[in-house]
Amino acid sequence: WRPSLLHRVVSVPPSSDKQFNPTGRPPTILPVSRSSLHARYSTRDWHHANIIQLKGSEASRHCAGRLNADAMRLMQDKDQLTYQMQEDSRRNLGERISNIDFWRSELIYELECLLKETQALETAKKRLECAADEMQEPLKAALECLYHREKRKGIDLVHDNVEKNLIKEVDVFKDCQEILTKLAQKISQQLGINRDAQHALEKDLSDKNSAHFIDEKCFNLRNTSDSISFYHGVEKADGTVSVPATWAKFSEDNIRCSQHARANSVKLREDAEVGLEGTSEEMWNHFISTNLAFNNRIAEVADAKNKLQAQLAKILQEIFQTEDTIMLLERSIKAKEYPLKVAQTRLEGRTKRPNIELCRDAPHFQLVTEVYTIDDTLQTLKQRLQEARDTLQMLILNKSKLEDEISVKANSFFIDKKCMDMRKVFPSTPRLIGY
Repeated sequence: WRPSLLHRVVSVPPSSDKQFNPTGRPPTILPVSRSSLHARYSTRDWHHANIIQLKGSEASRHCAGRLNADAMRLMQDKDQLTYQMQEDSRRNLGERISNIDFWRSELIYELECLLKETQALETAKKRLECAADEMQEPLKAALECLYHREKRKGIDLVHDNVEKNLIKEVDVFKDCQEILTKLAQKISQQLGINRDAQHALEKDLSDKNSAHFIDEKCFNLRNTSDSISFYHGVEKADGTVSVPATWAKFSEDNIRCSQHARANSVKLREDAEVGLEGTSEEMWNHFISTNLAFNNRIAEVADAKNKLQAQLAKILQEIFQTEDTIMLLERSIKAKEYPLKVAQTRLEGRTKRPNIELCRDAPHFQLVTEVYTIDDTLQTLKQRLQEARDTLQMLILNKSKLEDEISVKANSFFIDKKCMDMRKVFPSTPRLIGY
């Protein structure tokens, strides 16, 4: 670019004196006013402006340098503070996980001890119930004996040692049965207390497991993790319900309650063992004493009666096992309801995610699969429970049939015994032929 001022070409004004112009180009005519040809500022002004510009730039550069240095120091300090705070939080999370692990191990140990004690107490209760049920048949037999002996007529209606032993045996059996029934009722109440303590331990342990999983997940989070995000205002929300002291005291109280329940269970089991041994010995003594009065039984009827009693014992055992299976199935169904509630609650809670966060992600598919699987499991368990109940009804029906058959055999036995007693006094052959 060149200024057009100095290259403006004008035509030569016409004049009378024409000069020779060999090139044929018109001459350059300068403007009349030459002020426009000169610079607006002087050289001094130009140098002064340059110096001011340099000084201003230098001042800006120094200011920018100080700002950059201060910014670098600030970033380093804040980075160190952020790193230290993050490490402190991670250390606190690690200590919290260690505390949770400690109480979780204590809860697991106490829960295992309580489950073993509860199982032993249930076994003791079953033994008491079986013993009380087993007393029912001898008691019934003794009463039947007394009833049939009332059919004696004439001189045979005598208050002999057999009748005395039978009356005493009935009283002893009733007393023993009442003792064992009361012990079984106490054990049932204690089992309820044990289950409450077990539920508290399991609930506490489940909460500990959940807290451990969450804290461990938080402990493993890094700045490069994919699952981190902004949650504005979360630091202002405080939904805590306990402090470390009350948190530890809660688990300690649960463990202490479980230990107290276990101590009571041990005492009840000891009482049940003493009661079983005492009643068994007393019953055997009276049973043997009464049996000594009943001799010369008919082998066939006795053998048939023994087989029926053996089969009844097996049916009773199978009934107890089936009842235990029903109880376990019901408990299993009840236990599956809580995971189903958790899965459905998670699905319902995740439906509240806003906007694009309402993603059909892997947890969604897993939760849906979990709901269907648990529901299918519940249907299978309920079907098996109904089958077990039907089997129990069939066993109870068979038990009733066996008891009726034993009653028939007992009646036949006593009738045959009466016949045998009559045959003992049956006249001899010499008397029949008139000797």
